[in-house]
Amino acid sequence: MTIASQQWSSRFMFIIAATGAAVGLGNIWKFPYIMGQHGGGAFMLVYLACIFAIGIPVLIAEVMIGRRGRQSPGLSVKALAVEANVNPIWQIAGWMGLVGGFLILSFYSVIAGWAFAYVPKAVTGSFSGLSAQQIGQIFGDFSSDFNGLLLWSTVVIVLTCLVVAKGVKNGLERVIRWMMPALYLLLVALAAYAAVNGDFAKAASFMFAPDFSKLTMGSVLVALGHAFFTLSLASGVMMTYGAYLPAKVSIFRTSIWIALADTSVALLAAMVIYPLVFAYQLDAGQGPGLIFVTLPIAFGQMPAGALVGSLFFIMLVFAAFTSTIAMIESVVAWLVQSKGFSRAGACLLSGSVLWLLSLLTVCSFAGFEATKVSFNFVGKQVSNWFDIIDHLTSGLLLPLGGLAVAIFVGWQLPKNISQDELASRGWAFALWYVAIRWLTPVAVTLVFLNLTGVM
Repeated sequence: MTIASQQWSSRFMFIIAATGAAVGLGNIWKFPYIMGQHGGGAFMLVYLACIFAIGIPVLIAEVMIGRRGRQSPGLSVKALAVEANVNPIWQIAGWMGLVGGFLILSFYSVIAGWAFAYVPKAVTGSFSGLSAQQIGQIFGDFSSDFNGLLLWSTVVIVLTCLVVAKGVKNGLERVIRWMMPALYLLLVALAAYAAVNGDFAKAASFMFAPDFSKLTMGSVLVALGHAFFTLSLASGVMMTYGAYLPAKVSIFRTSIWIALADTSVALLAAMVIYPLVFAYQLDAGQGPGLIFVTLPIAFGQMPAGALVGSLFFIMLVFAAFTSTIAMIESVVAWLVQSKGFSRAGACLLSGSVLWLLSLLTVCSFAGFEATKVSFNFVGKQVSNWFDIIDHLTSGLLLPLGGLAVAIFVGWQLPKNISQDELASRGWAFALWYVAIRWLTPVAVTLVFLNLTGVM
């Protein structure tokens, strides 16, 4: 049984949906603060290299696997392995993505709840006239409030399940069709405002004048992991969305458009945030609190700050929501296809399990003693269960999942199957095939060898 009956209505809708899956908190919340922590422009160049040399080839491979298999991620890889007459154990590449994506969603839904909660704060002008210490206290109180975190993460999970339960065309397409254009319009408007009213020159220097002395191999790993995170690679999303892709649509062209759109959002978000940060002498390396502490300080001081802040957090909600519905879809599709669930039943079960897993992140932020740890977890010092899940997924499972996909497609799958599904035998295919066969496996392996101290 396949899920081919659920298909996008057009190539345009697939691009919009896949871009919505890729564009999310990773672009607007995470990219600016990790760029701030790892040297600005130098980190951005490494990140862009990871996107175009490694991210796009893996994206093409995942969409191809999904469309060829027309099933949930693990079963699609298994179907191709059977077709290629190779060991079906390679399906682990799909299952790793499905599990990794679901674990990411367990903390992503909590962070998305922050965005939802900050909309009413911005609309009511809660940041106006407050000092940096007072705004920091607002975030500190909220991010450690068990009841508030639980409430808003529950809202995110419930809304996500309600949309996904309606299916591809009646649920996902209807929401994404208007959310993504609205997100882009808000982002462009805010970037224009920041360029005029912020310190654009200092922001441009920070972003585009690289200082490679600030880069470490840890920074390269962060850039690689974020390239996978932001494109929703090795998370089951692109294989699942690819399974809904009509047969005649070019995977090459659509994948490039998705990567370009996703990267443009990350850069635009940085161009919204950094001019305001530097104009008000704030810290670009603030960390996860960058847009919840640093930016509200600027919103509280600038003209029309309540309006600008409201638009910013509404945009953040749109970005978060388009990604949450994509990440849960892989699990829902598997339950419907393999276990005979209705979409509503699959959403109820997966949403319930997700809610339980999200408690680990909620309790970590709330400072529960049972969630506190202190040890080095494969190159990163972790202090709670959120740190463990974040590093396990973004730093380990996503790159390893991408490595498994690259080896499977580049070395196990006969070349003619890829040529047939991609409908290409020219120079574009040749470049992609070299990248997926050699560049991606070598790059990911070298980074991991360095991380574990072997090199």
